[in-house]
Amino acid sequence: MKRLLLITERFPPDLGGLASSAARLVATLCQVGIEIDVLTWSRFLQPGEVLPSESQEASLFKSHVYRIGLYRHWDMTMPHTLNVLEWLHQNRAYDAVWGHYLFPSGFLATWFAALQGLPSTVSARGNDIDREMFPPGDFARLQWTLQHTKVITAVSADMSRKIQILCGRDDVLVLKNAVDVEIFSPLTPQAVETGDVTFRQKASLGISLEEVVLGFCGELREKKGQQFLLNALTTVRTSTPACLLIIGEVRSSQESVLQFYATQYPENAQRIIVTGHLTNKAAVAEHLRLCDVYLQPSLWEGMPNALLEAMACGCCCIASDAGGIPEVISHGENGFLLPRSHLHKLGEAVLECLAMPPEEKSRIYSAARDRILNEFSLFQEKLQVQTVIHRLMM
Repeated sequence: MKRLLLITERFPPDLGGLASSAARLVATLCQVGIEIDVLTWSRFLQPGEVLPSESQEASLFKSHVYRIGLYRHWDMTMPHTLNVLEWLHQNRAYDAVWGHYLFPSGFLATWFAALQGLPSTVSARGNDIDREMFPPGDFARLQWTLQHTKVITAVSADMSRKIQILCGRDDVLVLKNAVDVEIFSPLTPQAVETGDVTFRQKASLGISLEEVVLGFCGELREKKGQQFLLNALTTVRTSTPACLLIIGEVRSSQESVLQFYATQYPENAQRIIVTGHLTNKAAVAEHLRLCDVYLQPSLWEGMPNALLEAMACGCCCIASDAGGIPEVISHGENGFLLPRSHLHKLGEAVLECLAMPPEEKSRIYSAARDRILNEFSLFQEKLQVQTVIHRLMM
């Protein structure tokens, strides 16, 4: 059995899409017959402390997770991590190294693999290209990583194109995000007909039946279009009762934005409902099904998993045209796109969406679900991962 080392900045129980995608990738790699060791960093350990491996053998796949305590700065964390990697390789004898996200994981994976004479691959996941190529990002390190790793995967064709421009490589593989379509699925016809489950869920969240539910899923912050979500809530509530359901958390650094909004629009602010982090995927899906309109007004993106999950649940989605989003939403067919220059009109777009005839809404819901089934299922991801492994190790 081939053995691969995956380096990732975040891994469950860490929050966020990066941790979730890393866990899903590990599961997929194990399903295709690869033994995985995961190395990740933790802010909850003493600097330099190495937590003994956490075996995942109780599950259907075999993997081990090693956690290293972060120092205050990367110039201490990285050399120490290299020492740990050398020790792991001496004991575990890896066949390849995978860096999940371009920095720090991708760079360290590429450098360590080069030192050991191993093949490496890196995953460009989100804003790692856009962020690292501009100050204070390190453009030289970014370019070196892309030029020296054996295989590059990108989460969208948009990101693949940017990588080609940056380093001249035309062999970038698109490894799309994927969704468990069994968990993230629409309400059954029986549930729609009775409405009992929806009624109880809304009541438990303090949502009245006459309120329109505007949904957002993930960690709310500036890059996700936080201000545009608030503006949309303000606009919609001038025409109809509505609430903003945040399925996840608000980044602590952005809480002041909500506080300022509350001073301007105290009644509207009372209709912002934050669930907190939900570890159970089924619970996330239950909340997504409550949304009359799901909103993803991102300023920059890779391929947001939350949007894919909302579409799999049959939500009517309105999103920006950032990153790879236009690769999943075809405007007017399975959702709606707003140019990033027009996100101030998000509230108007919501009202137009709500005014659509029921049969038109139904067509959008069905087309959204079909797009995910056809292109973003776990089966599709497994096929893509097999291609990466073949190019990397075979």
